[in-house]
Amino acid sequence: MSKRLLRHNFSLLHVNHVKLNEQWNYANVISPYFRIYYIDDGEGFISSRQEKLKLEKGYLYIIPSFTLCHLRCNDYLSQYFLHFFEESAEGISAFEYNRKIIKVPAGKTDIVNFKRLLEINPGRGINRSDNPKDYEKNAYYKSYQELNNIVSDAVYFETQGIMLQLISRFLSSDHFKSSNSNPIPSKILDAIRHIQLNLKKNITVADLAKRANLQHDYFSRLFFQSTGERPLNYLHEKRIERAQYLIATTSLSLSKIAEETGFENVPYFSKIFKKVTSLTPGEYKKQNELIYPIN
Repeated sequence: MSKRLLRHNFSLLHVNHVKLNEQWNYANVISPYFRIYYIDDGEGFISSRQEKLKLEKGYLYIIPSFTLCHLRCNDYLSQYFLHFFEESAEGISAFEYNRKIIKVPAGKTDIVNFKRLLEINPGRGINRSDNPKDYEKNAYYKSYQELNNIVSDAVYFETQGIMLQLISRFLSSDHFKSSNSNPIPSKILDAIRHIQLNLKKNITVADLAKRANLQHDYFSRLFFQSTGERPLNYLHEKRIERAQYLIATTSLSLSKIAEETGFENVPYFSKIFKKVTSLTPGEYKKQNELIYPIN
């Protein structure tokens, strides 16, 4: 069990209990982190490209990172929320095959867990604004993540345990798609780690196959069997995921972001970006900037 848990690490950003009204009304929210909501009163709405859900009393919701969504409250909404980053030693998210919002009924333990998480992590709310755009900057994230390094070991481990419990509630949902249960071969894991650590460098499938000491076609088949993705598609997705993060949290130009994510020129970067996200980098950047109240 311990080896399985070490595959994923979750870094606390924010946790709080807030009471919202009609001013909580924002379109085009794109967060590079995961969000969990527990609704204890009132109602609101959250919609993405795939679906529209009512935020109902007595339910938990998880919104995967980089999910473009719209948030709205028509009257009153009382909400616990948890924001966190996910890090995986293997480079594969626990939610790799689950990029939709998941809703599950909340239990007594969930309520206790949220309250305890707040108790041991005071001052981790978002005080400056309800508008996500006001706090989604890299420097702001770093200041909050630094708090994880200064808490006691007891608080750190208890926080990790509570977050794991809350996240596990969605893993047991009927709507959660399980990943391949077969262990990933060490040579494929090494290729995944190499991709994650070298996104800026010129990486080819031939290079990865040579690194694994495998024939090109066999390496590609084994990679696909292990991850459900062709090596080149996986490389593109990880580069674009990094590009999304840079667009959302920095003021870097698109040419600089293309350079930072291993693309040789902006046109090719734009082509792959649109293939992965259905938006051009410019459209994505504009949507990320236009987080505004919905009329």
